[in-house]
Amino acid sequence: MGRFYFHLRASDQLIRDVEGLDLPDVSAARREAILSVREILAAAIKADLAKVPDAFVISDEAGRVLDTVPLAEVPPKA
Repeated sequence: MGRFYFHLRASDQLIRDVEGLDLPDVSAARREAILSVREILAAAIKADLAKVPDAFVISDEAGRVLDTVPLAEVPPKA
């Protein structure tokens, strides 16, 4: 179990997650990011927003980047 942080990258800006989530591993963190991407995209569609963040940047407690989940690469839920 570890604490994972889900920062949002929008162009050259990084919006830091200061709370994070306790999850079992990086795979679980990636799944959480994908679920969040779908929520962000659904909210953007409902609000008729043309611009959304580029990606979630997943990091650990030490600030090391573990994975990046680009919003454009997340498929819609089947």
